[in-house]
Amino acid sequence: MISSLEHMKNIDVRTVNPDELVDIKSVTINTTLPQNERLLDYLGQIKNPYCFKHGKTVIKIAFADTEATLEDRLEKYLLSI
Repeated sequence: MISSLEHMKNIDVRTVNPDELVDIKSVTINTTLPQNERLLDYLGQIKNPYCFKHGKTVIKIAFADTEATLEDRLEKYLLSI
């Protein structure tokens, strides 16, 4: 499983075949499921949580190895503008 996650994380958006990616617009979240099951359902639908598409646009996400949360980063950004 770990090597599979590493492979998904390391996909190059310049060479990936967009036809093989899931369009996030087709993913639905069943909010009646418990959190763990929602996560598993999402992962099952999206196939690769690091690389997917939105319409014709390929999306690649990465996570920084830090203790800062998204909320921390957004607050810092908003205070700086």
